[in-house]
Amino acid sequence: MGFLTSNIGLILFVVLAVVIVLWAISTYNQLISAREFVRNSMGQIAAQIESRWDALQNMIEGTKQYAEYEAKTLESITEQRTSLGQTAAVAEVAKDDELFNQAMGRLLAIAESYPDLKASSVYQETLKNVDRYEQQVRQSRMIFNDTVTKYNRVIQSVPSNIIASLFNFTTEAYFENTATKTDMPSWS
Repeated sequence: MGFLTSNIGLILFVVLAVVIVLWAISTYNQLISAREFVRNSMGQIAAQIESRWDALQNMIEGTKQYAEYEAKTLESITEQRTSLGQTAAVAEVAKDDELFNQAMGRLLAIAESYPDLKASSVYQETLKNVDRYEQQVRQSRMIFNDTVTKYNRVIQSVPSNIIASLFNFTTEAYFENTATKTDMPSWS
């Protein structure tokens, strides 16, 4: 018993150190997991946006037979965009949205000038696909914002904020409503 009583302080120190190390590892893993959920959510948005652009590109191809010059203008807009991935920033997605809305607005204006284009079944079906992808992008953004909320809470909560700051975890930005996103778009 003499050894135990004389080294009780050391034993308590070792036990406390082990508990702190285990807590730090657990918290770090929780932060990594939360960050990966954020990245996965952004990846979902990027996939939906890519599909939306593919549908728009299909509409541009259909427009070529009616208005070659306008189709080239639309293609130049699509060439300005950069591919988004799971590490894309909210600002990059917003810029992509601007380009998409610019191209879509132009395409709708062209369709107004060419009634045969507007009436074609391919145009109508593609318009439905663009709308469907737009709705999926909106849904993916809501999921992203929920995921970011959970991630940001972990980073800012005591005591996990200590580990977050030690390993340079930073808060993520949210998607916010803009003037163009307050109402559901109407493509027809």
